[in-house]
Amino acid sequence: LSIYSRTVEPLEYYRRFLKENCRPDGRELGEFRTTTVNIGKCLCSITTADGSALVKLGNTTVICGVKAELAAPAVDSANKGYIVPNVELPSLCAERFRSGPPGEEAQAASQFIADVIENSQMIVKEDLCIANGKLAWVLYCDIICLDYDGNLLDASVFALLAALKNVHLPLVTINEETGLSEVNLKQKNPLIIRKHPVATSFAVFDE
Repeated sequence: LSIYSRTVEPLEYYRRFLKENCRPDGRELGEFRTTTVNIGKCLCSITTADGSALVKLGNTTVICGVKAELAAPAVDSANKGYIVPNVELPSLCAERFRSGPPGEEAQAASQFIADVIENSQMIVKEDLCIANGKLAWVLYCDIICLDYDGNLLDASVFALLAALKNVHLPLVTINEETGLSEVNLKQKNPLIIRKHPVATSFAVFDE
């Protein structure tokens, strides 16, 4: 089957594969994509991040870097830190995407990741608080798609979880005399991951 028929007649294109009980990439209908993950200090790691991971889900490749910074908690959430996810779909990952501001799909993916973090309680924001009303951790989670071939959300959640499990935060205290924060880089503790969400995408075709 040609790419032309896939573009012009996508329904008929996929129906032909369904009749053969297989997928366009050669997998059986119930067969998962081959999955690989590289975490932390490997050739693909982000050296400027506090935690990173690269996930390949079939032909889709996603990398996630987590950067931790200190900030004052919000007034209405004095005992909580922050988690700020962002998904990028650059033009290099697929022809369908363009350079410039985040498109609709990237924004929807970022919101999906934010919802997963909030609803699964994989990280409790209270665990990110250092001093109530004074100091808390902010985790910037940047997820970048390098190769797009479907299952973006599944790969993004996997990469996010793997990168977060790779994060070790230094001990931070507040000096009572000066009121300033003191960071002990020699004493680091792993981030507390309370839940391990897994995303699995399904689709109903030609129902």
